[in-house]
Amino acid sequence: MATTNDLKNGMTLNLDGQLWTVLEFQHVKPGKGGAFVRTKLKNVLSGKVVDKTFNAGTKVDVANVDKREMQYLYREGEDFIFMDTETYDQPHIPNATVGDAAHYLLPEQNAVIAFNEGTPLYIELPAAVVLEVTETEPGLQGDRSTGGTKPATVETGAVIQVPLFITPGEKIKVDTRSGDYLGRG
Repeated sequence: MATTNDLKNGMTLNLDGQLWTVLEFQHVKPGKGGAFVRTKLKNVLSGKVVDKTFNAGTKVDVANVDKREMQYLYREGEDFIFMDTETYDQPHIPNATVGDAAHYLLPEQNAVIAFNEGTPLYIELPAAVVLEVTETEPGLQGDRSTGGTKPATVETGAVIQVPLFITPGEKIKVDTRSGDYLGRG
């Protein structure tokens, strides 16, 4: 148990049976009345962001979240098989937990997986990954007024908008948070 005075960004709280990550907090001490803590919380499972205000000194339940470095091995049915780089355990991570990260996940790639009491919560990928373009149409020169883009399918099956000069077989750098093209790999 901690109090709202101990809050820090990135902390995970257990509120009403749900896990929430503290995105930001502000301790407010008005001239009149008691102090309070204004927070912006993100639901770990759904991703929903809410604003919540606590009275200063209120006790909050801090959840124990264990983040472990793991290596992606392969996919088995609906599950993704990872290997803990320290203990060599191979947990099965459900497709729902991996979510959109599956579009940027290659075998033998490392990722950080957060667990709460043995249950996988979410996956953190590196900010950018290098993927090979497997399929894209040739870009037509002069068919635009500014820098144009076209869809390209990468080796994981994801479709990324790339500049017209990208050809199949090229490696590109992709932002894992937004799915944007960042440059050639």
